[in-house]
Amino acid sequence: MRPKRRIDRRDLAGLAVALLVAAACIRLGVWQVDRLHQRRERNAVLLAARARPPLEVEGSLTAAAARDRRLQARGVYDYARERLWRARSYQGVPGVDLVTPLRLADGAAVLVDRGWAPSPDAYHVDQPAYREGDSAVVLGLGMLGPRARGDVDPARLRDSLPYPLLPFVLQQFPSDSPTAPRSAAVLRRWPIPELSDGPHLSYAIQWFSFAVIIVVGSVALARKRAAEAELELGGRGRGTINALS
Repeated sequence: MRPKRRIDRRDLAGLAVALLVAAACIRLGVWQVDRLHQRRERNAVLLAARARPPLEVEGSLTAAAARDRRLQARGVYDYARERLWRARSYQGVPGVDLVTPLRLADGAAVLVDRGWAPSPDAYHVDQPAYREGDSAVVLGLGMLGPRARGDVDPARLRDSLPYPLLPFVLQQFPSDSPTAPRSAAVLRRWPIPELSDGPHLSYAIQWFSFAVIIVVGSVALARKRAAEAELELGGRGRGTINALS
């Protein structure tokens, strides 16, 4: 009868460690799948919110109610207190965002991201050239600020303005019939942010692949080491028999 292959203790320990690592990879893969499901559920909620009729912006509107909702604001721009979101690129071209307070009829104001303008140093721009008139009706998406590094923060700007400032930013949508400034300097409106699944599915596949590679590779290596040990023991046995004869 052929003897069973026996695995060395060190190989067993290595195999056990490899299986633990594989189990950790599987757990991470499951975690990424869970995050994917959570993100899809959140995206479904956001899409439903965006599909609702535009909400009229007034001084009592809260950040929670405005977040990720289509909003419509009517008022007068305060260009004298306009702020820039610097170091913003569009299709690889450096520029800035123009964020302008829009004063509402009830005395409050909301920050409107009117769009992007090119700037060679991504810092300075001829702001008066991009004015679009005083009165405006703005349709856009409510977003909490700051949206990213360098963005205008309504909470920090609030105390420096002579009127109440709403705690969110209204990112203006592109228009089918935009009104260009008299100077022919045109702002580029940012498109509606896309809602994607993110990288969670690809990360999950990677973690599960790592687990399969570790398990298959470790088992194959352990079997190879056991076979080599068996051959070595067999060779020693034949050598002893030959010596006795």
